[in-house]
Amino acid sequence: MQRSKNDIWVGLFVMLGAAALVFLALQSANLLGLQWQSGYSVTARFDNIGGLKPQAAVRSAGVVVGRVESIAFDDKTFQARVTLSLDPRYAFPKDSSLKILTSGLLGEQYIGIEAGADERNLAAGDTITSTQSAVVLENLIGQFLYGRAEEGGSSSGGSIK
Repeated sequence: MQRSKNDIWVGLFVMLGAAALVFLALQSANLLGLQWQSGYSVTARFDNIGGLKPQAAVRSAGVVVGRVESIAFDDKTFQARVTLSLDPRYAFPKDSSLKILTSGLLGEQYIGIEAGADERNLAAGDTITSTQSAVVLENLIGQFLYGRAEEGGSSSGGSIK
């Protein structure tokens, strides 16, 4: 009887530890959508969002000030419409700008806010118009190689006569 009672407590402890590990893994990967407080939503339009995902961080000066709520494609403007949920503790001027940035060289993408100078602050439902799309590594490599091919083609073509 004593042995089975200990087995139950050990099993319960192991299950609790496994649940805690799953919770921490989901939380660190931004896959867990727990929001303890609601923020105000603003939208922005980007030509290219790269690998940005819902629940990605929104940062200003390195501090997380919100999350990406949703991403949708606008078939009228052919742009990505990104809805952000910003923490109500932080107020940003209406002329603030957004950039899609990458953590490290090949890390996850997030949105960076650069505060503007307007006296009026963003409110729920506002649209941020000053945006900069994601830098896509494949496009940069293609431009570099295409530029090298043009340089090589023009220099070799000019020397042969």
